[in-house]
Amino acid sequence: MDDTSAKTPENKASGQAGYRVLARKYRPRTFDDMIGQEPLVRTLSNAFETGRIAQAYMLTGVRGVGKTTTARILARALNYEVPGEIDQPTIHMPAFGSHCEAIIEGRHVDIIEMDAASHTGIGDIREIIEATRYKPVSARYKVYIIDEVHMLSTAAFNGLLKTLEEPPEHVKFIFATTEIRKVPVTVLSRCQRFDLRRIDASDLTGHLRMICDREAVEIDDEALAMIARAGEGSARDSLSLLDQAMAHGAGRITADDIRQMLGLADRARVIDLFEAVIRGALPDALTILKDLYDVGAEPFVVLSDLSEFTHLVTRLRVIPDSASDASLSEEERTRGLALAEKLSIRVLSRAWQILLKGLPDVQAAPRPLAAAEMVLVRLAYAADLPTPDEALKALLNEGVQTDGSPAPGGGSGSGSGGGGGGAPAQARFQSVQGGRVATAPRAMPQRETIAQADAGPQLRRFEDIIALAEKHRNVVLKLDLENKVRPLRLEPGRLEIGLTPDAPKDFANKLSRQLKEWTGYNWIIAVEQDAEADTLAERRDKTKRKMLTDARSDPLVEAVLKRFPGAEIVDVRVHEDLEDPILEAVPEADDEVAVDDLGLDEFDSELD
Repeated sequence: MDDTSAKTPENKASGQAGYRVLARKYRPRTFDDMIGQEPLVRTLSNAFETGRIAQAYMLTGVRGVGKTTTARILARALNYEVPGEIDQPTIHMPAFGSHCEAIIEGRHVDIIEMDAASHTGIGDIREIIEATRYKPVSARYKVYIIDEVHMLSTAAFNGLLKTLEEPPEHVKFIFATTEIRKVPVTVLSRCQRFDLRRIDASDLTGHLRMICDREAVEIDDEALAMIARAGEGSARDSLSLLDQAMAHGAGRITADDIRQMLGLADRARVIDLFEAVIRGALPDALTILKDLYDVGAEPFVVLSDLSEFTHLVTRLRVIPDSASDASLSEEERTRGLALAEKLSIRVLSRAWQILLKGLPDVQAAPRPLAAAEMVLVRLAYAADLPTPDEALKALLNEGVQTDGSPAPGGGSGSGSGGGGGGAPAQARFQSVQGGRVATAPRAMPQRETIAQADAGPQLRRFEDIIALAEKHRNVVLKLDLENKVRPLRLEPGRLEIGLTPDAPKDFANKLSRQLKEWTGYNWIIAVEQDAEADTLAERRDKTKRKMLTDARSDPLVEAVLKRFPGAEIVDVRVHEDLEDPILEAVPEADDEVAVDDLGLDEFDSELD
């Protein structure tokens, strides 16, 4: 028997202990190996070629995009040296130099890596400051790589500032963090900042394909796309998932293996679910959700995939060329394009909002499946609802008012007069109901609205609305009704008014909401443009001026004013039991009044 086939348990254990995960095995060693970070590579390449090498670099980005790897590659580039060939910093490193292997393995004496999460105090920074005085042992630069730098304390940051601003010529700092906002601006201003972006799904898919080919692992394109999507732009997360998938699939990885491993829903079934809820087929949608749940898909994941597909269809609607994305399956591409041609942006936006608000409910619910079903119910019932402008157009085209009553003269039919010259012109209003504003012709309220009005407070005059506002102590609304509203017509559930130029812009909305709150039913506030009616305050002023004019023209009052020079009529009050307002001030004949004191004899003589 061949010695290579006979392995002892110790050999097997040592072989297992020597296994390196894919994230470490395929870690980039040069800038050429990095994917998705072209802006960073270009900037550093130009800086090294022109000799503009900064004393400190700040690398930030989400997890797994290569911050620590970039720091090590940068440290290698700063100290790259090939005896007799290259003796200067460069990012072009075709072969290993004198220090490269030790730097990559993290054991070089002049490349100090420190985890700020476990070394947060000023004492740790003080050690670094003391060590910066000494030149490197063998390398060109002494490089300090501080990972998760945002974890340093305030005192540590302050202690580092002076050295960071004016370090010795042989010292370079490289910081890495996922929380750039927690780093003081005083530190950021002393560093060159590089934001490592998320890696595109297409780049990740190609990278994963290359690794699978090197590892001699067969994997479906759809499975690769699913891993790239689950990685969310992180190379380390994607490689960890691929490592797990290799163990799960045992040499042959299919899309079903990835679904079972990650608890994902079948992408085709997710598209079926999307089509069902969009066309309002609620029984089909609930059945699909239950089937996905039975095979192991989590309700939250199903709704997440549904929202992701909604976003995809919206993108395909706006940018059809995005269908060429390598991370998309053929079914997503073809069916997504077909749905994008049929669905409007308004429908897709409404579906997105419902799903977005439903996801936290599903995640926090004690019964996620039931919560997910309720989200689908809302989505299915809202799918066939027209948008407000579509509903208004349909109503106006059919000759129906916004309150549901038929328009005078019918919709598209001709009017009763004028020999078929069309419906007569009608006054236009701005109707407000429930906070929505739309232009609509004058119309009678619905019978249902009238029935509701009969059950609530009786508002038969405009003054009744003012009295209602006064009853509820809404002084601001009462004053606006009296001074800024031109009442035109009042019917149960509908009020037609005009507004003065100084009236609040949202007055109609506020009045509609208040009347609904006080009466218990909806009100339509129709605002006519350029109404010529008077406000209640203007009417009262006109009435008062007329009463004063009439009072001055009365012979008896005229005689009183003449008898008392400088006297003025301040107000005229109307007695409830008297028709003539002037008679209120005249005493009766049998009253004991000093007639001489009133000077009535002189009045009579003047009248004669």
